[in-house]
Amino acid sequence: MDLAMLLGIGVLTGVTTVLFGFGGGFVTVPVVLWVDAGLGPDAMRVATATSAVVMVVNAGFATAVTPRHLLRRLRGSGGLVPLLAAGASAGAFAALRAPSGPVRWAFVVYVAVTLADLLLRPGFLRPRAEETTGGPEPLRAWVGAPIGAVAAFLGVGGSVLTVPAMRRTGHTMRVATVLANPLTLAIALPATVVSLAGAEAPVTARLPAHLVGTVDLRAAALLLIGALPVIAVLRRRPPRITDRTHAWAYAALLAVVILAMLPTR
Repeated sequence: MDLAMLLGIGVLTGVTTVLFGFGGGFVTVPVVLWVDAGLGPDAMRVATATSAVVMVVNAGFATAVTPRHLLRRLRGSGGLVPLLAAGASAGAFAALRAPSGPVRWAFVVYVAVTLADLLLRPGFLRPRAEETTGGPEPLRAWVGAPIGAVAAFLGVGGSVLTVPAMRRTGHTMRVATVLANPLTLAIALPATVVSLAGAEAPVTARLPAHLVGTVDLRAAALLLIGALPVIAVLRRRPPRITDRTHAWAYAALLAVVILAMLPTR
């Protein structure tokens, strides 16, 4: 059952990578947390580290198959990428030493606050039109460090901050979610290196053989087997969705993630 579920969730992460720029973080953290619940307090650390591995591959592959003319819209954001990476390194290092309970609730609060911001503050559901503003503006470089740190600490990639930010600079949902993938890669790659190189093994008495450091390689492999073909297909033939529907679907997915992360008892 776990294997079939992980493959199915992998398909879903492929869809969210293309349609929402998530790279898998918001989907993989809850599911890996559930699969590795037997690890007790270490389950959240394993979930965030595994999520980072999945996001590196998903975001890297999605970026590689993205049309070059769309990626050129990141021009002017050169200083953003190294700050994203630096913040991600610090956030991943902090996650290795943080207690799992507070991290789990921080994940829930982070997504809930973001969802409230999307619904209540102007600019996301109805962004300013490019034609009337002279075109979108690049993201400010200084936001890279805090975005990278928070995203890597919680294992969520960063698109939950970069997509709304790009929306508010004038990008459509399609462009904002496409550009989120290379930015997610800048966060997930250093976070994965830190997770693999600096993590201590979980202290559970019976350590599962599929764990390397704090990464569940079995879960990561199954999630990627499900995700990569979907990314390839949807990049070639993206679904036709109106911009407003796309934005509402993004907000709805955040609500589902919040519910999935709430403790059941």
